[in-house]
Amino acid sequence: MPKLKSAKKRLRTNARAHQRNRTIRSQMRTAIKRVRSAPDKAAAETALQAAISVVDRTARKGIIHKNAAARYKSRLSHFVQSIA
Repeated sequence: MPKLKSAKKRLRTNARAHQRNRTIRSQMRTAIKRVRSAPDKAAAETALQAAISVVDRTARKGIIHKNAAARYKSRLSHFVQSIA
């Protein structure tokens, strides 16, 4: 356990940030799963727009890297285009 006052505060701050980051990352993963499990192409395209928005927001907040966000969006777009 930390002894210094600043170290104790940092521990509390990190715990709050960790919880917030987990929530946002979970929302992003759920949005991606909705695209992958869409029943048809029209539903997938609608879900894709929502997922792109969530992925961009996650990257803007610094929870994932901007290149990782671009990779997620690219792969999802290719997936939706490949649906017959």
